[in-house]
Amino acid sequence: MTRLEKIYRDKVAAALQTEFGYKSSMQIPGIEKISVNIGLGEASQNNKLMEEAVQELSAIAGQKAVVTRAKKSIAAFKLREGMPIGCRVTLRGHRMWDFLDKLVNFALPRVRDFRGIPDRGFDGRGNFTLGIKEHTIFPEMEADRVDNPKGMNITIVTTAISDKEGKLLLEQLGMPFRK
Repeated sequence: MTRLEKIYRDKVAAALQTEFGYKSSMQIPGIEKISVNIGLGEASQNNKLMEEAVQELSAIAGQKAVVTRAKKSIAAFKLREGMPIGCRVTLRGHRMWDFLDKLVNFALPRVRDFRGIPDRGFDGRGNFTLGIKEHTIFPEMEADRVDNPKGMNITIVTTAISDKEGKLLLEQLGMPFRK
């Protein structure tokens, strides 16, 4: 059991149950999965860039990343169906808790001029999406070795019913929302 998972089981679940008055422990919101996605439009011309992104995302997530391909051809973007346009990884279980712990406690505090995460990323059903401009904030990436920094989207899928429940869950787990 990971450190953050232990905190969730011991403290967060009880706090959420008293806050929202759940009768059953199955009603308590939890984290289902975390999806990390890097979109690389310019990688359709440069295959080396795609391989580099897959290796870096795999190192950050601790699980092999999968190449995503274009579903449709779009002439304006010089894009054909089936061309590689990004990479993604979906984390569940222990890897998910490890990644969330690393994101909250190591990566986000390394962002320059960090004042907290805006809470605009909720979708209405308690899921949260966060955009990161540079992937070099993760401890696995050495800033001087990375040629071109890439942005990424991190989606945290929860079992919460509302944004209020999802936000409280993430706050209790240490997500630094802007005040």
